[in-house]
Amino acid sequence: MTVNAVARVLEELAPLDYAEDFDNVGLLVGDAGMEVKGILVTLDTLENVIEEAIAKDCNLIVSFHPIIFSGLKKITGKNYVERTVVKAIKYDIAIYAIHTALDNAISGVNHKICDILGLINTSILIPQKKTIKKLVTYVPLANSNKLKRALFEAGAGSIGNYSDCSFSTEGTGSFKATEKANPVIGTIGYLHYEKEAQISVTFPKDSEKRVLESLFKHHPYEEVAYEITTLENTNQHIGMGMVGELEPAMAETDFLIYLKNKMNASVVRHSELRNKDIKKVAVLGGSGSFAIEAAKAAGADVFVTADVKYHEFYQAEKQLIIADIGHFETEQFTKTLLVDYLTKKIPNFAIRLSESITNPIKYF
Repeated sequence: MTVNAVARVLEELAPLDYAEDFDNVGLLVGDAGMEVKGILVTLDTLENVIEEAIAKDCNLIVSFHPIIFSGLKKITGKNYVERTVVKAIKYDIAIYAIHTALDNAISGVNHKICDILGLINTSILIPQKKTIKKLVTYVPLANSNKLKRALFEAGAGSIGNYSDCSFSTEGTGSFKATEKANPVIGTIGYLHYEKEAQISVTFPKDSEKRVLESLFKHHPYEEVAYEITTLENTNQHIGMGMVGELEPAMAETDFLIYLKNKMNASVVRHSELRNKDIKKVAVLGGSGSFAIEAAKAAGADVFVTADVKYHEFYQAEKQLIIADIGHFETEQFTKTLLVDYLTKKIPNFAIRLSESITNPIKYF
């Protein structure tokens, strides 16, 4: 199995198209065509993780965080990033990072937090915009159903819990084939009129390549007329954070104790308590203060996240409790999520959970 083949499996779970623009995801170090001997899954890729990969005979590291985040102008080993990259190259170890692609996946980081906390009725907290596209094309009536089936199989026509969705109208198309044309219908040099269907289907943006390949393969015309537009609709299955419910509700202090124990947190930093039971819980792994207002708008009683600054706690405004349990603590179970997923998708293959400690924050 090659690095590229493993990447394709990972991108079924978390397509890179949905990673945030600022992020650096995908294959960061190594040859995509290299044969994989073993996979080591980690939260961060540091020198000690490279050493662990060497010891466990793993030549592919699947890392949540990218070790290369901003551009490297030199690789001389002067800092921990450069030393890690140098060591990976020296021992022919590939590094693949998934980061915000997995943050935005419906079965990703935040879904795992919800599982750990036992939340039910979960949904995306901040659905991602501009991730749904629409294809419009024109095809002879006799070929319209066959083309629609092919587009559906390529990933088009799924809306929420519905599949095979499309809209068609009938009309008359016209064209004149020139001398260099090879028309399937019509005669060179003569204006031709054809009863056609205008077909419209939506698709998630990560399916665009497959949808277009299917369109060109199954459309009967030599020249295919089509247009693609990006819709303003939000995608309810892609986005940052999640919100769910506790069953039953808990008293505030009971929930904070429960949160600390379930998430193996050393401390919970929180805003002022409200003397109200906790029922609806919003979560966002990693630095999530940007989602405080979204958590309030969702009616959450508490927002679990990390890296909240002093003045940002004021934003709770007694509308909810902000609970900061630490960056590592919110994302620590991501390794298990990825190992479980890869083990299921690639059985009988060496997939290891990294035992290296990469949390840079210590508590006294």
